[in-house]
Amino acid sequence: MGNIKNQLIMRSLILLLFFITTLHASAQQNVQFSQYIFNGLSINPAYAGYKGTWYLNTIARQQWTGLPGAPRTFGVSIDGPLRDDKDKAGMGLGVQVMADMLGPQQAYSIYASYAYSIPLNTNRTKHLSFGLGVGASQYHLDGNNLQYFDSEDAVFPGGGVNTITPDARFGIYYHAPAVFVSVSALNLFSQYLTSDYKWNGYDYKNIRKTMHLYLSAGFMVSLSDQVKLKPSIMMKDDLKGPTNIDLNAMLLIERVFWIGGSYRTALPIWRKELPSALDPKNAASAIVEYYLNDTYRIGYAYDININELANAQSGSHELSIGILFHSKKYSVSSPRYF
Repeated sequence: MGNIKNQLIMRSLILLLFFITTLHASAQQNVQFSQYIFNGLSINPAYAGYKGTWYLNTIARQQWTGLPGAPRTFGVSIDGPLRDDKDKAGMGLGVQVMADMLGPQQAYSIYASYAYSIPLNTNRTKHLSFGLGVGASQYHLDGNNLQYFDSEDAVFPGGGVNTITPDARFGIYYHAPAVFVSVSALNLFSQYLTSDYKWNGYDYKNIRKTMHLYLSAGFMVSLSDQVKLKPSIMMKDDLKGPTNIDLNAMLLIERVFWIGGSYRTALPIWRKELPSALDPKNAASAIVEYYLNDTYRIGYAYDININELANAQSGSHELSIGILFHSKKYSVSSPRYF
């Protein structure tokens, strides 16, 4: 029985990877959260309901402080179990709202996620979840905030362009008490749907987000009764440019305080080499998370650039707050470290 379940996991991951590698897109990158490990729904709809009870997460990120037009991102998500019967597969639901602002362009999105979780052992500590998310993104480009050299250039009118595009995302999430593996694809439809991104005959499709593949994994190691170590890795790729890789390490102290950091770089996985002017080093982050009690969590991350942007800005700030809604109906049989 165990071999059959393991084969199911491998076939599902291979199928998703094959599906994703057949896609092609060209547009802007998705926002990168340093605290993604505490915000799983933002990168995988299969995460919905993972904690076994309803969970609300809010996050705000100010990137490249001091740089004019620097990215700002705000997000709210809530997810929880729809069904968690002992002898049946579980189901989870989630909703995420996001606002992403970069200079003269803005993107607002809302997604509803559904996850179907299959227990892989009798005591239900190992699960394989399949998730689907559907939603829409509104893109706006403000011509009044664009800077240009020729004031008579007809390409930049005094108004703006605004459009709404439906979209979808898909993911697979495997978790056990001390390990997780996550594979997902976001923005699946955006590059195939025709929308009005034009001014005076010029095409501005690059304001639209492209399809992205996410692969992440991590595990827990007990260093003592009071301290645990959680190393993890995340790869993000649009299959056109360099692959973003996050290497993370977090210490959990007395089950209430997380402290650690991450290192972000880029590797030419799909391309043979990177342009000579592109520095593969990106940023390093310091991350702290604190559980005020069994209900509230607060987290903060500070990113410092270690590339050519280092002297042009003052780093990035990211604040998150989580609220766990406890319920007698839904119980968690094992700790949720991810």
